[in-house]
Amino acid sequence: MSLAKIAARLLVIAAFGALTAGCFQPMYAAHTDGTPALREKLMGVDLPPVDKPNGARDARLGVEIRNLLAFKLYGAATGMPPTHKLVIRFGTSRSSLMLNPATALPASENYNIDAQYNLIEIVSNKSVMTGTTFSRVTYDMPGQQMQRFARQRAFREAEDRACAEIAENIQTRLASYFTAGS
Repeated sequence: MSLAKIAARLLVIAAFGALTAGCFQPMYAAHTDGTPALREKLMGVDLPPVDKPNGARDARLGVEIRNLLAFKLYGAATGMPPTHKLVIRFGTSRSSLMLNPATALPASENYNIDAQYNLIEIVSNKSVMTGTTFSRVTYDMPGQQMQRFARQRAFREAEDRACAEIAENIQTRLASYFTAGS
């Protein structure tokens, strides 16, 4: 390839780079025009407790998701005065993936959380964004099904990993909404 062709291609690439350079704006950067940055917008989201019966296993998951989201949105337990309210509903399920042929008990299971969320603007009490997300995590049952506490711990860690994934998905969608406005 000739030197002139290479130079022309590099010139075209540099021109496209220059044209798109003004379009890039970091998501979490502070704004110089006085509008609130994404961090301030996320801190204005109120997280009411998830509506699950006290003492139910899902109540612990609701608290876990809410706490993880609060840390992701605020960096602390509370944010700024709320401008929006995030209502979360979810359901859980388990399914066996592999059965031990000797005992006919599961050796590996999937844990599933399906969540729906609704972002409501407090001033108008209107829903401005709704969405769904899910998490599917796998966990193994250690030992020959005789280690009851190890099985319970594996199940609880699967719940925690699924909650973290749900919180991450919701936080990403909220950041996208507040950045793009839709």
